[in-house]
Amino acid sequence: MRTWFITGGTPGGFGLVYAEAALELGDQVVVTARRPAELREWAEPHGDRVLVLQLDVTDAEQVRAAVTTAEQRFGGIDVLVNNAGRGWFGSVEGAPDETIRRTFDLNLFAVVEVIRAVLPGMRARGDGWIVNMSSVAGLVGAQGFGYYAAAKFAVEGLSETLRQEVAPFGVRVLVVEPGAFRTKAFAGFRDEPVNETVDAYVPMVEGVKAAFVDHDGKQAGDPERGVRAVISAMNAPVPPHRIVLGNSGYDVVVAMHENALAELRANEKLSRSADF
Repeated sequence: MRTWFITGGTPGGFGLVYAEAALELGDQVVVTARRPAELREWAEPHGDRVLVLQLDVTDAEQVRAAVTTAEQRFGGIDVLVNNAGRGWFGSVEGAPDETIRRTFDLNLFAVVEVIRAVLPGMRARGDGWIVNMSSVAGLVGAQGFGYYAAAKFAVEGLSETLRQEVAPFGVRVLVVEPGAFRTKAFAGFRDEPVNETVDAYVPMVEGVKAAFVDHDGKQAGDPERGVRAVISAMNAPVPPHRIVLGNSGYDVVVAMHENALAELRANEKLSRSADF
């Protein structure tokens, strides 16, 4: 029986889908949320196999306390799912400073804190999985979400290096890159104001917001199928380093890599001319 530690257990999101999948496998789960009362009814039928903890992942002390509580309750953490995160719309030039900082605090620095809190136990046991929820936006820039994309690009780079550093200790790292999925992650955009500080970008940002609001509830991605794909990847004889989820996301990422490779080769002579 494995123990999963899952951040971002908001109802209607990927976090609870991961938790339910782990429970179906016979495992036990720790689910964290800023408002744990919302999970009480969901958790009750699972009894002692579920521990719900209050956690603001941007608070380093809370992170360490939650990990310690989970380890004391279940004896260790076998699978970490860094799921907590969200984006705020705004241009690169005109997004408010507060928006930029909270985007990185939640989507990057919180991920670092949770990883650093969980890793000592995994290293000591010589086994573990770290599943970092990135995004297609972590590979392909998203207009109006530049800072969210930048934070997810950073998670990608962090994960690549982390994978190399922890492999000798039996710890594996998987990056998950969903496209558009039918969760409640973007439902709040409908009532969220456009706080753009540069007037020239307001039409673009308003258009991005309108597109998200219009698309909400119509996304092609099925969270349950997505999580099953992640678990299949983890159980593969040779687990992948990353997995894109969803048809549209897959097509976008393949096109990006093909275009980048074509551009790289078209400029090979320039690239090779830079050495002594």
